Amino acid sequence: MQVGKEKLLWMYEKMVEIRHYEETMATVYMEGKLPPAIQKGLAFDIGAGPVPGEMHLAAGQEPVAVGICAHLTNDDTVVGTHRPHHFAIAKGVPLDPMTAEMFGKVTGLGKGKGGHMHLFDNAHKFSCSGIIGASMPIACGAALAAKKLGKNWVAIAFFGEGAANQGSFHESMNLAAMWKLQVIFVCEDNQWAISVPKSKATSIEWVADRAAGYGVPGIRVPENDALQVYEAVAPAIARARRGEGPSLIEIKTDRYFGHFQGDPETYRPKDEVAKLRESDPIPKLAKMLKDKNMLTDSEAADIAVTVHQRVKNAFDFARHSAYPNAHDALNDVFTEDSKNARALV
Repeated sequence: MQVGKEKLLWMYEKMVEIRHYEETMATVYMEGKLPPAIQKGLAFDIGAGPVPGEMHLAAGQEPVAVGICAHLTNDDTVVGTHRPHHFAIAKGVPLDPMTAEMFGKVTGLGKGKGGHMHLFDNAHKFSCSGIIGASMPIACGAALAAKKLGKNWVAIAFFGEGAANQGSFHESMNLAAMWKLQVIFVCEDNQWAISVPKSKATSIEWVADRAAGYGVPGIRVPENDALQVYEAVAPAIARARRGEGPSLIEIKTDRYFGHFQGDPETYRPKDEVAKLRESDPIPKLAKMLKDKNMLTDSEAADIAVTVHQRVKNAFDFARHSAYPNAHDALNDVFTEDSKNARALV
């Protein structure tokens, strides 16, 4: 498949942006959580610092997001997982309100009430959930809506290999196949379901093989490579747009950080991440672009400067935004009696 220079450079820039965003968040998230708290005899304080709560980062998994989102339009829907930032960035969700949401600020996508696992941007048709396997039925709903409207919009359901063992996976696959919904199920196989290796949780080696049980195509991408992902998913998206039904794509990818920030990662071999980083997909794509005379060292440096400033601006925006007013806690929340509920605040 011939992929144009503009598309390839977009994928490269987005991968650099995602990586820098995740590495920046990894540092910012730890502010106030340790070591001072530990020195005072306290445990890791998950609620301390500018970004409270859990944090799941996707450094290393950039090819999955950019390789697929490079095919999408603004009308297509993406439903992410509890590790959602790479999908959001690749789908075009603005960094400023996305970051502010993680900081719990009123300028966030959800006015600071959702946090990093519950990002929602209707303008870019992006959402995610902290519930394992929740992306699949939601994406089916978006695909059904598109079908009812007579549109060729597609919906992408991202999930991890551990979620492929949830009932929602089988129910969604069956429903989508029966109704020929224009949905693509994309499994990010990073080999770890939290701390459980795939080999100890899944009865078959490749999740993509399960597609045969529903009479739909199953495609496996064996390398953490953006171009391979882009090429592999193209037939599935074209098939969906033609109204021929869903496909299941499984992509071998790598998770450089722990399941969550603060994860001691005692379950992983000590040298695993170092070995994974030897095949980092970002310099790999950069080398390919340079070999094809599509990117120079100077242009790569300019991209890095641009992306770093973009990320810095987003974190500055989040830090300087205001926190929500306590009296607004129950606004935008469904209650039986919103008026009385707000009076209790």
